Amino acid sequence: MFRVVSNHRTLIALALAGTALTTGAIAHAAPARAPKTASAKQEALPSAEAVLATLNRANSAQMKAMRAEPIPLTTGGAVREISSNWVSATYYVGAARLARVTQDKDTLKFLTDAAEHYNYALRGAKTGKNMLNADEMAIGDLYEELYARRRQEGVIMPLRQRLDWALPHLTRQPIPEHLVWWWSDALFMAPPVLARMSAQTGDAKYLKAMDTQWWRTFARLYDPDESLYYRDERFIERRDDQGRKLFWSRGNGWVMGGMARVLESMPADYIQRPRYITIFQSMAKRIAGLQRADGLWSSSLLQPDRFPEAETSGSAFFVYALAWGINHGVLDRATYLPVVVKGWKGLEAQVLPNGMLGAVQKTGDQPVTTAPDDIGPYGAGAFLLAGLEVMNLSKPTTALPLAEPAPDAAAFVAATMPVPAVPRTVRGPEEEARHATEMKAVAALAYDPLIEGPGLAPAQVPPAALGQPTPPKMIFRMAPPPAGQETPRATVRYAPERYDDILWENDRTAHRIYGPALEQYEPPSTSGVDAWGKSVRYPFMTRQLRTGDQHAYHGEGIDYYNVKTYRGAGGLGVWDGGKLWVSRNWKDYKILKDGPDAASFKVSYAPWKVGEKREVWESRTFTLPMGTNFTRLVSTFGSNAKGPITVAIGITKAPTAKTAGDLRADKAKGVFSFWDVTDPDKGTMGVSLLIDPRQIVDVVETDSDWLVLVKVTPGKPFVYYMGAAWDKGLDFHSRADWETYVFAQKPDFNPAH
Repeated sequence: MFRVVSNHRTLIALALAGTALTTGAIAHAAPARAPKTASAKQEALPSAEAVLATLNRANSAQMKAMRAEPIPLTTGGAVREISSNWVSATYYVGAARLARVTQDKDTLKFLTDAAEHYNYALRGAKTGKNMLNADEMAIGDLYEELYARRRQEGVIMPLRQRLDWALPHLTRQPIPEHLVWWWSDALFMAPPVLARMSAQTGDAKYLKAMDTQWWRTFARLYDPDESLYYRDERFIERRDDQGRKLFWSRGNGWVMGGMARVLESMPADYIQRPRYITIFQSMAKRIAGLQRADGLWSSSLLQPDRFPEAETSGSAFFVYALAWGINHGVLDRATYLPVVVKGWKGLEAQVLPNGMLGAVQKTGDQPVTTAPDDIGPYGAGAFLLAGLEVMNLSKPTTALPLAEPAPDAAAFVAATMPVPAVPRTVRGPEEEARHATEMKAVAALAYDPLIEGPGLAPAQVPPAALGQPTPPKMIFRMAPPPAGQETPRATVRYAPERYDDILWENDRTAHRIYGPALEQYEPPSTSGVDAWGKSVRYPFMTRQLRTGDQHAYHGEGIDYYNVKTYRGAGGLGVWDGGKLWVSRNWKDYKILKDGPDAASFKVSYAPWKVGEKREVWESRTFTLPMGTNFTRLVSTFGSNAKGPITVAIGITKAPTAKTAGDLRADKAKGVFSFWDVTDPDKGTMGVSLLIDPRQIVDVVETDSDWLVLVKVTPGKPFVYYMGAAWDKGLDFHSRADWETYVFAQKPDFNPAH
């Protein structure tokens, strides 16, 4: 059964919690006025710069102290270490707010280290009672802060799952005998997390559950005669020998600090909001009247003679809450500013030589004697919150609720995320190279919900821009490039995750050639050149491959040109005895320049047979500048026999359809322009070769390719150009457009250039 502790007090509390606080008169009550202990003119505002320096020093000292402590496996009793309990979580709240101001990377790394260590999860999995414990939810604010700044879904997923599990218990009807939040500290730990979850997700159920449980706790623990909270029901009837009630300073600090944080996330039109404001103002008035001459508050608020020593954890929360009230127009500035300034001076006087806040009462549930050098992360967290509000006292008031922090830039997120250590087994250049390749494969081969998630299929194809063709059908849209990577540039990349492809592209065209790994996966595999359609100016090939279906359109381009074992778009071979002899895939490579103005790389091909006796090998340099559809190739053949060789430069006849496209050949100018069969959905690919006409011997046709034959001297480099276009890209929408561009080129065939 529910125990009635005081008929008079309970009736007043229930009235305050119910109808009385919803009337218009209360809802629009003016900010409460406390007894003035000093004039605002007598108290100069602390310098924001000086306050920030103090906070940075305290924060650095606290991080250093916590990093020096081994992290315990079980964190329930941890009072100085990095942990997932309320002790550390309170510090994380203050440190995270400070990092919003300073953008300090070390602080954000520290906070992320803690969150990562606990896998963004909460303590208390052993029993349902522990899973509902508000103390275990306090660290949820850290996860919500990191989510707000990074928008990484997994950061709040475990928290949201726990809160979802808790909601039926928080809103249970009828009201159970035992409260879920049965102690005053709980109102700082869990309610702000629930209110903020509603703000971040847009789901009001979290705020409703918070509000329901808050007022149940209020009805049990709030004393309307004193405008203060009992720590829990054990203290309601307790009196000292002078008949004084026991109101714990930090217990009431928890409540006021929690109320401020809840109001930051609560919608301005929330029906219950005036009730919180009224109680906050009532408590502020009472707390201001209990401030001591040194600016602090006694550990037992109504027993200052029993606890005359300094105590800062409760005092820091009071300074925070009162300054917060001023800064957000909840409290009268003239009335409370002297209290805040005096309180901040009192706190500063307790800063230890190492920068940390001293006189922090130990963990517990009631007033106890505190030593000057007692410290605690929760005290540091309250101190940081207080100082941040003191810094803002000279600024105009800020309306509530507060917006969530804007997402950080991708580069800043990367700079503030911990980088996992390389496994200790990875030692030596060979193993390091293998590990790097493995990590690239992991990144490239895994299913990505941002790209392939159920909600992304089917994707909506955007309407074609004026003058542009209709894009192909799209099953799902590729995720956009990370911030900072949408700038046009020329680039070349070795892609071990895609069987050793080498990819190169610029703002107009995109290509790849195949490497050794593909010979094992798709034998026989040879040295043809692939051409991709492209409809964006920035690099897209790596992300297109990561879709796992590069042959489909995902909003930026497409790979539907089929090389097979043919020459593709400008692959080479040797023509001998009326037959084409080709190499396998490249043997080794070297990237010479990876943009931004040009992409250049060199490959070599292992020796291959030509006829019965001859053997040849080749090295080739590819260079693709910005602003052109043509790659310049410089090829050098070697041979085990003297005399010239006939090199065949090819274009595949039917790369996208069963029937061949059309070739326009101008041997005199050295221009060979291919226009493929049009696919009704995917469009048409065009491929062209620019070859020194002085070298051309003939043009021949095989079942698979058109081949331009040129005379080459082993050991002597020669130059040709290969280009490609897609009529659903950005630049050419017809064969006439493409060929006008092709025949206007002025190639440089001097290999020394």
